[in-house]
Amino acid sequence: MTIKDTPEEWEIRATETPFTGNKTSVRTDDVVMPDGSVARRDYQVHPGSVAVLALDEEDRVLLINQYRHPVRHKLWEIPAGLLDVPGENPLHAAQRELYEEAHVKAEDWRVLTDVYTSPGGCDEAVRIFLARDLSEAEGERFETEHEETDMEYARVPVDEVVRLVLAGQLHNTCLVVGVLSLAAAGASGGLAGLRPALAPWPARPFQE
Repeated sequence: MTIKDTPEEWEIRATETPFTGNKTSVRTDDVVMPDGSVARRDYQVHPGSVAVLALDEEDRVLLINQYRHPVRHKLWEIPAGLLDVPGENPLHAAQRELYEEAHVKAEDWRVLTDVYTSPGGCDEAVRIFLARDLSEAEGERFETEHEETDMEYARVPVDEVVRLVLAGQLHNTCLVVGVLSLAAAGASGGLAGLRPALAPWPARPFQE
């Protein structure tokens, strides 16, 4: 048995979109089950996202603190954003988000991990990058709006972020998955084995 996620699509007898929002929508599919029965499945249709675990020369992670209304919390997170343009190169999107949210650029980029955030109820796929060799971006800071106008910033040692995650103090998906993936990669032979920044991403195909 090979332990690997594999693409598969079961027959859909009917589909509708009862809600369409600004960036996402809700879809209802009638799906044929293995026994021939039909079950209705509601899920959020999402364009996909990128996130950036930016690591400085002192092994500190760049964190931002932002209000998230659905969960009624201000969460410590890593820079992230939507793949707004179909087929957009995720590396370019990640570089843009790092600049816009933190006014930082990076010279060394790798794929840290790819995840589905909530595959039972949403088709969102996220690619989390590791960015190193950081420096301040040139030019004016990006003009923020809405929740981003209230953001705070911190640089926290990797070990401390891991400790806070395991202590139940940090909850953002991309931050948790990213920093634990970084710790696991470091413990299993170093970061040289991480995939290149333009590694294929079947969940969200893109043009180089």
